[in-house]
Amino acid sequence: MRYLLLILVLATQVTPGAAREIDEHRWEGVERIVAIGDLHGDYDAYREVLRLAGITNRRGRWAAGEAHLVQTGDIADRGPDTLRIIRHLDGLARQARRAGGRVHHLIGNHEAMNVYGDLRYVSPGEFRAFVNHDSARVRDRYFAALMEHMRETEPDRHAALPDDYREQWNRDHPLGWVEHRLAWDPRWNPDGELFQWVMASKVAVQLNDMIFVHGGISREYYRHELGSLTRMVHDALKLEDTADLGIVTDETGPLWYRGLAGTPPATTPETVSAILKRHKARHIVIGHTPTGGVIWPRHDTGVILIDTGMGAYYGGHIGWLEYSDGRLRAGYPGGVLQLPGRDGERLDYLERVMEMQPDNANLEQRHLNLRQRLEQEEKKSSADEAGTDRPDPATTPGTL
Repeated sequence: MRYLLLILVLATQVTPGAAREIDEHRWEGVERIVAIGDLHGDYDAYREVLRLAGITNRRGRWAAGEAHLVQTGDIADRGPDTLRIIRHLDGLARQARRAGGRVHHLIGNHEAMNVYGDLRYVSPGEFRAFVNHDSARVRDRYFAALMEHMRETEPDRHAALPDDYREQWNRDHPLGWVEHRLAWDPRWNPDGELFQWVMASKVAVQLNDMIFVHGGISREYYRHELGSLTRMVHDALKLEDTADLGIVTDETGPLWYRGLAGTPPATTPETVSAILKRHKARHIVIGHTPTGGVIWPRHDTGVILIDTGMGAYYGGHIGWLEYSDGRLRAGYPGGVLQLPGRDGERLDYLERVMEMQPDNANLEQRHLNLRQRLEQEEKKSSADEAGTDRPDPATTPGTL
């Protein structure tokens, strides 16, 4: 009996180092984390990066045990397979939970755009994904209701419509368009599948000492708790009036901000330090700003860019960030590299990535910019030591 009691006690204890959920937005003790950036409707790239990172097996099922997967938003737009990716990711999340792991999907600016009706970047394939045997009849009914409403409220406009208006309207509203809006837009359907998916997504999460967010955290928002950022975005997306969406469309808000990526006005090192100190973190991991094929650290890994441009629209550059064994690594189809801990170590790292992607002109340009930057800094340092005043080195915005 004594041995049985001992076994029961040990079974109820938490294993040292096991992941622990602090709240909905924060975890600690996660032993392995894999983060992937913007996918933009490319299902093949999505499946490939998960397989290469060891998250799924060849059948696309969860194979990572207690690992945590983070997808930093912008699954939607530019490619045809948004719906397919989201549904697979949902199933993967259920499989991960059964294995003791987790999937964290974040809200990107393109998910938000689909919710509030900015469809500029929706590809025709995304509408086709919603087409079914009833789509033509559904569209006809919607058009008839639209015309009836216009006849009653704007009779002069209705009378002035050209003879080919229906043809023009059909081109702008292909089959599947109505179903797409019913899935995304709460003004059409508050229970829509993809709107509810966005409402179940977070704006930012923190795993161990790493914050993950789509665009970034600016000085205007850094004092907010991560949960507060999510609540503000959710509340804005529920509004029927889309004239002023506040944080959702704010260029300094977490869905759109590019200052951490170096886009002018770039975030200062002091602000990066303040953000990290506020959240008791060491790294902010962001998507949103394409790097052209490289997992790219800035501010001595205080900021890590992971939007490698995996979608076909951006070149299909597969890449992921991985934390395991206490180390940060960058994964590519050609291999896994230790992420440089200091900005001064990035040149050697970039050259190794270039060896894996010899035809990537984006990396060649980044390499040129970085070499020029280092040479200018070396000249400035020499001039300072000699007591000679020289201007600050010019750099290419957003590349370093």
